[in-house]
Amino acid sequence: MELILIRHGLPVRRDDSADPDLSAEGHEQSRKVADWLAHEGADAVWSSPMRRAVQTAQPFAERFGHAINIHEGVAEFDRDSGAYIPMEVLKRENYEAWLAMATGEHAMDIEAFSAAVVGGLEEMIAAHPGQRVAVFCHGGVINVWTAHVLGMAPRLFFEPGYTSVHRYMCARAGQRNVVALNERAHLREVAGA
Repeated sequence: MELILIRHGLPVRRDDSADPDLSAEGHEQSRKVADWLAHEGADAVWSSPMRRAVQTAQPFAERFGHAINIHEGVAEFDRDSGAYIPMEVLKRENYEAWLAMATGEHAMDIEAFSAAVVGGLEEMIAAHPGQRVAVFCHGGVINVWTAHVLGMAPRLFFEPGYTSVHRYMCARAGQRNVVALNERAHLREVAGA
């Protein structure tokens, strides 16, 4: 089966909640990724329960008449942090905090987070043999799943862009392969447009 992970669009900053809505730009990014993937479709749509992921999934799911299935296993590691600061803002405003996040020197139990993500995605894979499944989720989820597929220790090792597309082939016999990471062609401005 083909597993497609899509990171959420740009959310608003929230100092009082780890579950913000998408920004206007994030909604536009969501429409663009839905248009980009329109020729491929999907047999099922899954999402993290967090608002930014569900809102990113909506244009895609509506295009194909799919319900959005929610899975707690692909929620982001910071879901209980009490605030959401986009990573590029955190890097600009509090470089030390960003560096701690980027290097893994933060309070997250990455082993437990990875186990939840891998378990959740494996449930989706088992439920959809031979199908194409789109999962709208988060940068941390994409990182630990990719590390798992590559046989690496769980870690945050690359920066998935907003509404970036990540593709994996998942065989019934258990093989998991990376096909593509960080596709973002849908966000490029067309010359002369």
